[in-house]
Amino acid sequence: MSSSAPLRIASVNTNGVRAAFRKGMGDWLAASNIDILALQEVRAATTDLENLFGPEWDILHDPATAKGRAGVALLSRNAASIHRVELGPDDFDSAGRWLEADYEVNGSIVTVVSTYVHSGAADTPKQVEKYTFLDAMTSRLPELASHSDYAVVLGDLNVGHRELDIKNWKGNVKNAGFLPQERAYFDRFFGPHGEPVTGVDGSVAPGLGWVDIGRTWAGEVDGPYTWWSQRGRAFDTGTGWRLDYHVATPQLAATVSAYRVDRAASHEERWSDHAPVVVDYAL
Repeated sequence: MSSSAPLRIASVNTNGVRAAFRKGMGDWLAASNIDILALQEVRAATTDLENLFGPEWDILHDPATAKGRAGVALLSRNAASIHRVELGPDDFDSAGRWLEADYEVNGSIVTVVSTYVHSGAADTPKQVEKYTFLDAMTSRLPELASHSDYAVVLGDLNVGHRELDIKNWKGNVKNAGFLPQERAYFDRFFGPHGEPVTGVDGSVAPGLGWVDIGRTWAGEVDGPYTWWSQRGRAFDTGTGWRLDYHVATPQLAATVSAYRVDRAASHEERWSDHAPVVVDYAL
């Protein structure tokens, strides 16, 4: 990729890409001028992606082991030079949840990761799987930073890091997605590199020095939310969660020129329960 225009990278949990296209995702994509698109919860075959997006997109897809579940993809206007899907211990099934690719942009390598963290459920084996995945991310992030100065992890991370990230945070402190132990991982992700960071759960561990683009760009405000429950009138009342992130190395974060959440104009116009998060990187 070589251009004087910023590199526009977007991420969205499609909640099933075929259903999303039936509801209008294609119209959003046609108007968005995206260079690299990270998808989560694809829940489709690679041939489905090829048929939906067409030959102008290079498609990388890591489906889940269980058919019709999870699935992550990276789509780009120019082909990646290499991609990787392994994450965590050999006996851990990360299929459909972690996909890395290297792209050459104006002479630099930009590493992009599409990831879909487990939703979890407090005090169940599902939560143990979620912590195993977050442990693997904690190990992988420093390796990514060493691999490329310009790296970004995109996706539905299924954790609201701070009270600002959930409208009804008081009612969710014992629920997966806002448990102190989960949030402490994010304290470390975004804490000063190499310095002791005390997590919200009281744990102490070295900070990794990555940057939360959404919070850095928006500032100390509620949200901006990226997910709203399909139940009730959560979307209409603004009762949302910020679950979708761009987690970038400091070098890449320094190039950000624009950030937005493409929230639908109305509940009826939504094509997923998540909204796309779109960031321009002026490399």
